[in-house]
Amino acid sequence: MSEEFEIKNKVAESGLVNFDLSELVPKGTRKGIDLKDFLWEGMILREKDFRDKVAAINPEDYRECYVYIYNSADAIVPLWAYFLLTAKITDDAKKIVFGNREDLEVLLMHNAVQTYDFTKLTDKRVLVKGCSDVNIPENAYIELVEQLKPLVKSLMFGEACSNVPIFKN
Repeated sequence: MSEEFEIKNKVAESGLVNFDLSELVPKGTRKGIDLKDFLWEGMILREKDFRDKVAAINPEDYRECYVYIYNSADAIVPLWAYFLLTAKITDDAKKIVFGNREDLEVLLMHNAVQTYDFTKLTDKRVLVKGCSDVNIPENAYIELVEQLKPLVKSLMFGEACSNVPIFKN
């Protein structure tokens, strides 16, 4: 006597929608520019030297890149220096920010979450994926909850087999 066993995918039957925040991470190369490299002896901004070094930059090196400008030297840099450097590469770079790599990632994810169309998740039970190979700034999760709370029926965090309920509307 042969019995047939039907394998059921309980997650698929639950109506749960998986949302992977890492899919919103903008693709592209990240490059940093340390202003220390533009300073005389790594400490003092001399206008002529600074302008010469900025002029020597090949903007193509930053084509389609996300760029963060930072200053690892203990030196005061006038604001016009950031203007000059940004003006040199802005036509080629995708985005330029002042700060470190983490600051860049926070801003990129902010823009991604704020511009994403979440309406397809309206009245759905949403599970935000908890594990990712991509480093996602914590702020992106906070902004995600702000976007989803007015739309979704319920929100959970983690994996289908082990999740944390966040809220139910």
